[in-house]
Amino acid sequence: MQLAPTPQRPVTGATQMRGFSLIELMVTVAILGVLAALAGPSFQPLIDKWRVQQAIENMKTTIYYARSEGIKRGGRIGIQKTANGNDCTQAGTKEEWGCGWFVFADTNDNGTWQKDEEILQTTPALTKINVIHNGGGANIKVNRYGKLGSLNAKGFFFNPDSTGVASSATRSLCMSSGGRIRIAEEIPC
Repeated sequence: MQLAPTPQRPVTGATQMRGFSLIELMVTVAILGVLAALAGPSFQPLIDKWRVQQAIENMKTTIYYARSEGIKRGGRIGIQKTANGNDCTQAGTKEEWGCGWFVFADTNDNGTWQKDEEILQTTPALTKINVIHNGGGANIKVNRYGKLGSLNAKGFFFNPDSTGVASSATRSLCMSSGGRIRIAEEIPC
């Protein structure tokens, strides 16, 4: 029994390739670039709100931590802003806290950090966010009852660096004399 010959493809010099050509890829990338450029500015208010919210949460965490340490250690706790440095210039005045802040054990109870005093917690500089200690200074003392010395009824306000207090993302962190913290849209508290 003889088998029938199998049909053969004609042999050509080039094989057929599948995929995108370079021109098709470049057109697709250009279209995506134009769409991203059009959509980018509409996301800026949302990004500003997220940054402000993150900064507020960082400050709330710091305040709660400092209050608990003040109660635990019988007072002698301080919160101090980080001064302008090489990487940050958002703390030019005593009210500006945009370069971050830290909690320290205030062993001499003067409210100002000294090199021999232990730093308990540090919050780094905030990206493109202004933090203003409204009517306050560069330091906050915490007493043995967890009460914050210079924050009561004044608080902080947070706003995007690019648009300032006119931004819809601007918020205040207010604290009552009893220690209750609330977030408000009005500035000042």
